[in-house]
Amino acid sequence: MSLMLTAKNHSIPLSDGNRIPIIGLGTYGDPRTTPKGTARECVKLSIDVGYRHFDGALVYFNEHEVGQAIREKITDGTIRREDIFYCGKLWSTFHPPELVRPALERTLKTLQLDYVDLYIIELPMAFKPGDEFYPKDKNGKYIYHETDLCATWEALEACKDAGLTKSLGVSNFNRRQLELILNKPGLKHRPVSNQVECHPYFTQPKLLEFCRQNDIVIVGYSPLGTSRDASWVNLKCPPLLEDEVLVSIGKKYNKSPSQVALRFNVQRGVVVIPKSFNPQRITNNFQIFDFSLTDDEMKLIEELNKDIRFVELLM
Repeated sequence: MSLMLTAKNHSIPLSDGNRIPIIGLGTYGDPRTTPKGTARECVKLSIDVGYRHFDGALVYFNEHEVGQAIREKITDGTIRREDIFYCGKLWSTFHPPELVRPALERTLKTLQLDYVDLYIIELPMAFKPGDEFYPKDKNGKYIYHETDLCATWEALEACKDAGLTKSLGVSNFNRRQLELILNKPGLKHRPVSNQVECHPYFTQPKLLEFCRQNDIVIVGYSPLGTSRDASWVNLKCPPLLEDEVLVSIGKKYNKSPSQVALRFNVQRGVVVIPKSFNPQRITNNFQIFDFSLTDDEMKLIEELNKDIRFVELLM
């Protein structure tokens, strides 16, 4: 699989006949600290670098910038809409079936695009529906909501049938939650992907195997570990990119530990969506198609697995 991927041509097939580029740009930036316009500039730069896959969400508060960047690059002739793969996400306050299509339409209106390429359930649990994305009670505890994932899924299937999204997937689902959908009576469209944390310290071998058996592509977020943002990161985790195995393999190929960590997942058929608003890192992260790791090196990196999650879904 790895040998056929190039900077120009690095899409892999999805079970519904569509294709997904194996590297994408994650576009999350803390809305409180990210200057306006950052996402727009970084998406434009990354398109020039060669990225064609963008991972966004309504709750990132910057979908308008991402959409604007994509449209500007279409207008100037760099790309066509069909060259771009955009993944949007259904947030947890929109799980009731009647709220699903309006949520997707809100994303499309914000992006000013006619369709997304992939629309995924961001989290398997639901929050209380309403205007608040993170509803809390007076004690500061999240207010959860009863969810029926199968009913939510049926509403998503209708969105695909209506042409609002090309493919459907999920995120942060475990095997049991995936089986709920896969075994749903009358299932019309299978989930093509499951977006989960995935990197050399958290290689997800069991979930990866289950997803392979069911033709579900794993999309790995935080493929380089994460920033050290204590509000959502487990700071007890050692920094992945200082790992001596990644450093020494990198020296051999004249590559950085980041490039080695990304290449590792790509060679396992895992889509990577490193998030960066740093032009140098955006460029470097994409330079993973001009070398490949040996079977022994892949094994060495697999053995780094510590089952450590950096991202604590503090729900």
